[in-house]
Amino acid sequence: MGNPQGGVKAPEPLILPHPRTCFAATAARLRALADGHPMEDWLRFMAGLAQAQHEAVASLDSLPSSDLAAVRQAVEARLPPLAADGHRRDPLWRVALKVLLHSCGGDCPDKARAVVRALRARSAGAVERLADDFLSGGVEPAEAGAALYVAAALQVYFTTLAARLPAAELRLLPERGLCPCCGSTPVAGVVTASGPTPGTRYLHCSLCATAWNHVRAVCVTCGKSRRVSLIGVEGDTEAVKAEACGDCKTYAKMLYQAKDTNVDPVADDLASFGLDVLVAEAGWRRHAPNPLVLVG
Repeated sequence: MGNPQGGVKAPEPLILPHPRTCFAATAARLRALADGHPMEDWLRFMAGLAQAQHEAVASLDSLPSSDLAAVRQAVEARLPPLAADGHRRDPLWRVALKVLLHSCGGDCPDKARAVVRALRARSAGAVERLADDFLSGGVEPAEAGAALYVAAALQVYFTTLAARLPAAELRLLPERGLCPCCGSTPVAGVVTASGPTPGTRYLHCSLCATAWNHVRAVCVTCGKSRRVSLIGVEGDTEAVKAEACGDCKTYAKMLYQAKDTNVDPVADDLASFGLDVLVAEAGWRRHAPNPLVLVG
């Protein structure tokens, strides 16, 4: 709530996603970043996947909103109301997967088309088991190709559900590095450059796209601040940095709107894989993986 005397306004604790725009924005950003990039073909492929996610959103218009009483009960217990590891999925999520696979079935590499065909042929039970494996972090390397599309469809599903939650009823979790809506880890953080509270850091959920406020210069893994430092690639725009913690030896990507107003947590994370390599070679491990990059 803002100060009636005109003082500093407190940042919003969390910002729910906008499923009808967020996937399209990621696709557009990926296409822009792909030009001349060493991984141009892959980034364009991922842009196509994000565009397919955008097209799948409309297939979930009839998805019912979460029960308000259940949401309140979870919040009172300091638990995420859409807990990824315990949520009972509506079968409609597989409709989103079907739309996504149809959109991805054309202009993509031969190997990807083969994965799409095989996934279309799987039974509903087999698809649900793969979804369970993804949400529990137990995907086998041989399933990584199929899991990519399942993960993308689950992102559409959870983002749609999160957007319908009553924001005023929600609270940040005691474990501040986890999403208050679904309990997942962030894909990256964004430090704002405009709005009512510029300079605020928001972590962006890797599953439901919710953004939540997290104090800057504090490790998102262990919560310590004594040995946190920023690492970047020499000569880049400085819009993307790795915030590395010397205590727990993990890092998380941070994006700075002051350096580039167009940063997107998903797209800029994928396009800065070189930074991951640099930081990993220096001895840090990533706070949590991008769910669209399961192996390698």
